[in-house]
Amino acid sequence: MEKPEDENDMEELRKKWDPFLLKPVIDEEEKPTKFLRSLNYLVSTVVGLLVFAFGFFSKASLLLMITVTGSDSSTVLNKPFCRLILGCMLVVPNVLTFVKSLWKAIFKTSEMPSRPAIAFVCLVDVLVAGGTAVLIVIAMPHFDILNNTMMLSGICILPAAFQVAHQCLPMGFKLWTFIASLLSVFLVLVGYITFFIHSINSLSPGIMVYTGIAIACTLLVSLNWWENFTTILPGKHLKSIQGSLQKSRNMTYLLSSCVRIIVTGAVVGGYTYATEDGLFFTMPYRLDITLSLFVIQVVASALCRWFSVIASKMHVFRRCFAFPMVLMSPAVLAFFIIVFSDRYNHFQQDIDCSNCSLSLYCQQSSSYIGHGVKQAGELFRDISNNLCNKTGMADQQRVSLVLIGVSSLSFWAGLVLSTIYVWLTKFQRIERTSKLFVRRLYEAAFIDQSMLLNVRLCQTQPEETLSTSESREHVTIYLCATMWHETFDEMLKILTSLFRLDKYQPKQQSRRNKMSFEAHIVFDDAFEGKQRKLNRYAVNLVEVIQEVYRIFMEEESSIFRKDYEMPRQKMVRTPYGGRLCYSLPRGNDLYVHFKDTSKIRQKKRWSQIMYMYYLLGWKLTKKYFDNIENGDLKTLEERLLKEKHNTYVLALDGDTDFQPSALMLLVDRLRMYPQVGAACGRIHPTGIGPMVWYQKFEYAVGHWLQKTAEHVFGCVLCSPGCFSLFRGSALMDDNVIRRYTTKATEAAHYVQYDQGEDRWLCTLLLQQGWRVEYNAASDAYTNSPQEFKEFYNQRRRWGPSTLANTLDILNMGRQIARRNPSISRPYIVYQIISMASSILSPASICLMIAGAFRYVFEVDPNGSLCLAVLPAVLYIVVCYTTKAEIQIAVAAILSVLYAFLMLATIISIIGDIISEQTFFTPTAIFLFSMTTMYTVTAVLHPQEFYILIYGLLYLITVPSAYLLLNIYAMVNMNNVSWGTREKQTPEISKPSSTSSKRVQDTKMWGFSCCSFGVHVSKNSKVSDASETQQLIEVKR
Repeated sequence: MEKPEDENDMEELRKKWDPFLLKPVIDEEEKPTKFLRSLNYLVSTVVGLLVFAFGFFSKASLLLMITVTGSDSSTVLNKPFCRLILGCMLVVPNVLTFVKSLWKAIFKTSEMPSRPAIAFVCLVDVLVAGGTAVLIVIAMPHFDILNNTMMLSGICILPAAFQVAHQCLPMGFKLWTFIASLLSVFLVLVGYITFFIHSINSLSPGIMVYTGIAIACTLLVSLNWWENFTTILPGKHLKSIQGSLQKSRNMTYLLSSCVRIIVTGAVVGGYTYATEDGLFFTMPYRLDITLSLFVIQVVASALCRWFSVIASKMHVFRRCFAFPMVLMSPAVLAFFIIVFSDRYNHFQQDIDCSNCSLSLYCQQSSSYIGHGVKQAGELFRDISNNLCNKTGMADQQRVSLVLIGVSSLSFWAGLVLSTIYVWLTKFQRIERTSKLFVRRLYEAAFIDQSMLLNVRLCQTQPEETLSTSESREHVTIYLCATMWHETFDEMLKILTSLFRLDKYQPKQQSRRNKMSFEAHIVFDDAFEGKQRKLNRYAVNLVEVIQEVYRIFMEEESSIFRKDYEMPRQKMVRTPYGGRLCYSLPRGNDLYVHFKDTSKIRQKKRWSQIMYMYYLLGWKLTKKYFDNIENGDLKTLEERLLKEKHNTYVLALDGDTDFQPSALMLLVDRLRMYPQVGAACGRIHPTGIGPMVWYQKFEYAVGHWLQKTAEHVFGCVLCSPGCFSLFRGSALMDDNVIRRYTTKATEAAHYVQYDQGEDRWLCTLLLQQGWRVEYNAASDAYTNSPQEFKEFYNQRRRWGPSTLANTLDILNMGRQIARRNPSISRPYIVYQIISMASSILSPASICLMIAGAFRYVFEVDPNGSLCLAVLPAVLYIVVCYTTKAEIQIAVAAILSVLYAFLMLATIISIIGDIISEQTFFTPTAIFLFSMTTMYTVTAVLHPQEFYILIYGLLYLITVPSAYLLLNIYAMVNMNNVSWGTREKQTPEISKPSSTSSKRVQDTKMWGFSCCSFGVHVSKNSKVSDASETQQLIEVKR
């Protein structure tokens, strides 16, 4: 019914004097604060400085060891031992590679490479390892330290030549790249020529032979990065070898590292044996110098590589990796020159001769140690002797110094130009280290050169071809939320997230972004009464949608904005109840499926089954079967497989709150790694009160430690249903969704199938060989139980379900390890140990409580054990003889008593530490280790560091969580109810922003069997209840 004109006038007048709105607060994407941006810049700067510092120490210590090995050094007379130390320096990266590859081979499925690949890799490794050992151990000790510093950059000659060859191909030509690569080859050749000419001018015996050996060895070493620079070249033989290597990385590196260790040992051992002359066992070793240089070089090299990877993952690749690496060799060269000059100045001051010539200093440098630490003085003395005797400084030969300068500059400039692509490399988010760098680790003798040349030249390597091409394909994402008895505020969270995503990804931009969205809400038990009207929870959902729709439509800042008009919706009667269709403000679709329990099974698992069959079966697969007669079967099958692989389903709860960036991180994970069937993010519990505080710390520790460990050692066992992204082809795989539809008929089925449906779905994926991953940067927020009773009932479901699914995996451990490349037998052993610790946790808690009684109250061991076991026994009796409400009440009382006992124990331990003035007691060490572990982990997550405050609450409630809760869960396994939201009173919807609601002129609700219209005047004034009834109620 329409309003009279005077009422319309009154409404317009009210709008003029009543500008006050009631608008819920909608959290937008959090932008980094100035503090976080400053902290990020500071951390990245520190990482860059550490990369440079560790690389500097690695290179300087190696060159000093080479100098000490030279014949003109008097610091260490046992030259064979020095060569042995040099050989050990070269071998350490290969040992680390062997250990890492062995670890991966144990915990991952590994294939053997083909015979041609094995032969080719062994040949290259023999040449590289032999060239490195001969260059470092035999040739370089005969040259000056300046030439040694820069000559190492000559190993870029073949990579630069390969780049020139690539630029000559029709499809790969780029003028500036061709010029840079050609100039790099030219400069390295200039460096070789000037280095050779300098050797001719040298008076050292046999120097020409060692010069030729050094040049030949640098050419051999430059073969080390053949895979990075030959991938861009055509050649079937190389392509087949590279394809075989991509599938057998772990086994290849195991073999490769062994070959390199053997070859290096043979060269060093053979040369030492040939030149030893009995000095190895007769001359002093000078372990204070040799071992110090060895430890510095090994530790600094490993840390330099580690921080380089961190810089790459932090997306500060240029300023924190490329820039420090490029400056490393010139910095080491400058350091040696500064040391020489500084010692020369101190020499002049010590003999009180400010005009003493350089020749006089060189004559006496062998006996001049200088000031400071003796060992450092001896090493610096060797630097002076080396430069005086082998560079022509003693005779002030300017030509020789110019040649050194030209060769050094040429080598360095050649390296910079050959790796100029590093500055232009762009890595995707969450890129794996294996896709950042070609080889697994680094080369000890060429820390800066090896790290630069190891950066992937081309981001379309064979192992990336599938994932990279997939990342450019269009993907369809279905956001599916299940609802039941959510409150208005909880519904507001999930709908705000959906509307926020619609704003972030408008439908008009789906083709450009190669990504489209469609949201679905499956509402369980939505109808009531004989007439099967929507209940109050479902009505609340419709009103929340209208409220959120209004908020996102009224984003104009002008106070004179016009009232929005909500677009037409349609209601469709379905076999399961009804479906309400919305078009969101930016064009994406939202479907609300109202389930009628008289027509379809209820509970979350069956809601998930319903939308998976609807989306993946009816919408995705059916259209291809309908076109069988109109198209080629092979083409249709390929298109179907492709669409299944690029269709993702985001499982959500009815109270999940997330930002678009969190979803994008999960999408990136599935796009980049085709073997990933599901990915989950970091779940944050929300709410207030001690129970929420406990869960905040529990969730944090579980994600920081347990989920991360599962992700690294194998794969995640449970992707939570409140925020997880599933691949369509994984869900549609054999024995996944079809088996997920199994109806519970046995006791074990109720526990495994219905009490923890998300964990069971992941178990089915793992059994089919799919990988489940965890992304710590993808944050989602969900409401957690705020009351003790609700918490216990929730964990009553989770505990037995976790145990049942883990036992299912362990029972099929051998078959899963064969089928799933991410799960190995050692990982199964790890899960067995974890399961055993969980089963033994109640007994461990009893022993801990017994220790607390003995420690605090000084009770004898037998009495304390009886006191510890007695409450557990009594609680078991209570659980078997009383109702659930009484059981939870008793558990709450015992939890408080246990908390006081744990608090008294902690205070007693601290008091004992103070009185004894020592941490070295068993209880103190345990408490200190636990505190340190949690603190260090929290420091690594600075945005969540405040959660550490809740650690004390978590610690004092350990008996309740690991003893009483386990007893309650095991005794009440016969209770298969959901435990939460079962008797909630629906919350009355929030008031609108104005005293009246304005709806559009006509809303048409179309049913499959009939249609009817509800006509409402645009300016009609209706109450919340009447409007909802007009919109929802179905009359025949």
